[in-house]
Amino acid sequence: MDLAEIFRVMCRRWYVLLPGLLLTAGLVVGAWLLVPVSYESQSTVAMLNSRKGAAADGNPFLSMEPSLTGMADSLARNINSDAAKAELKTRGLDETYEAKIADNAQGPLLWLTVKGEDSAEVLKGNKTLMAFTAERLKDLQADQSVAPEAMIRITTIVPPQDPQAQLKSKIQYLVMAAGLGLVLSLVATFFAEARRRAADRAGAAAEAARTAVTEPETGPGPGAETGPGPGAVRAGGRHRQDRDGAGSDRAGQEPAADDEAARPQPEHADHAVPGQPVDQPTVQLPVLPVAERRPSKRPPSWAK
Repeated sequence: MDLAEIFRVMCRRWYVLLPGLLLTAGLVVGAWLLVPVSYESQSTVAMLNSRKGAAADGNPFLSMEPSLTGMADSLARNINSDAAKAELKTRGLDETYEAKIADNAQGPLLWLTVKGEDSAEVLKGNKTLMAFTAERLKDLQADQSVAPEAMIRITTIVPPQDPQAQLKSKIQYLVMAAGLGLVLSLVATFFAEARRRAADRAGAAAEAARTAVTEPETGPGPGAETGPGPGAVRAGGRHRQDRDGAGSDRAGQEPAADDEAARPQPEHADHAVPGQPVDQPTVQLPVLPVAERRPSKRPPSWAK
């Protein structure tokens, strides 16, 4: 089936395709209204060396040691733990969040991401997460009895950004709804076409059968005249014999030869009438040419 045939089928079964397309459009609109829009806010913080470690040059950004990256990873794992999630929930952060080392980072940088359906709550939750991260860093070092002058510090690199609508997931749902509705509409259209063709073939076969049954057979009709049957022949012959006998009695002589030839002859010898000649079958034997005939054998010379 080529594209032209598909287009013709769609045009013939428009009454099936059109409701399917309308339902597909309604499904897409419903998905757009029902699937909520997700918002995302992101911020970036960095680990800095302690005041005691940066006292040599006075610039903490020039003394970022590799150990700070390990501390950033440990802090991110602690913030993503179940205990931290429960504590943040008590502080009003009900949205989904994540803390991880920034991609392609050249230093101890952390990404703090908050996702939710309410943009205002997402922004508020990101600020809460930043404050909680600073507190948890201080608590981790205090548990190890680190002096305040030797504690690693945290600073804000990128403040919480305004929440941005994330339409990727919503668009995926819309595409799935549209594709599903279109496929079901086409399947229903071609199913109706197949059913219609099957019904047409069945009707044509039934009509041909009825025509074959009701059509009269070839030959003479019921009222057509036919030739005389065997009874008529016998009756005609008997009438003719009676007539010929009466004529011969009046004339005093035998019936004429042509009358004898005109009389009907019986088909079989069993039904032969006495006094009438019976036709005998003639058998003709093949005659071989003279050249093909074998000469008679001579008797041997010693025979007398």
